[in-house]
Amino acid sequence: MFSADSVVILDFETTGLSPNLGDCAIEIGAVRIKEGVVVERFQELMNPGWPISGFIEGYTGISNAMLREAAPCSEVMHRFADFMGEDNLVAHNAGFDKRFLDAELRKISRTYPGKFVCSMLLARRVFQDAPNHKLGSLVDYMKLPSDGSFHRALYDSEMTAKLWLTMLSDIRGRYDIASIPFSLIQRLLKTPKKSVHSFLETWKT
Repeated sequence: MFSADSVVILDFETTGLSPNLGDCAIEIGAVRIKEGVVVERFQELMNPGWPISGFIEGYTGISNAMLREAAPCSEVMHRFADFMGEDNLVAHNAGFDKRFLDAELRKISRTYPGKFVCSMLLARRVFQDAPNHKLGSLVDYMKLPSDGSFHRALYDSEMTAKLWLTMLSDIRGRYDIASIPFSLIQRLLKTPKKSVHSFLETWKT
């Protein structure tokens, strides 16, 4: 049984919003969690092959000078595919990150066997009273310790990991579920918000 507290949590910084419009990754950051503990980290910049916009430089803090010294996307993504292995995957606003992961791996003819879920969708079910479900807002809402800058891939991954483990702890404590399989999270994300409580009450029995 795959456990929800043993996953790879990842984040991309990119040249824009859509690989279908020609955008690509400029940084990948990830943490591997085993039984609720961060045991490994991955972070690399990657050179997209052209200059990024001033907006992206300002948004991420990643400069064109930094990217000129970085390895090409293909090299970095081969290393990241090896890092992922067969683990299941988590990202905040996972639809965005999954599009870029799939696009970058397709370029190098690599795939991954793990399943992908979204921590933002889980937060909408677990923390329904939060003012919104952006990563920074949830970190503030849950008073999670933070000491870096958002919109850098490794930092966002680490903060998502803290949020993820906090949500799993909340589910365990509130519903007396000792061990949370990844399949429970997959099913929970398909459950309407109004039905979350009854779903988890039923699961524990």
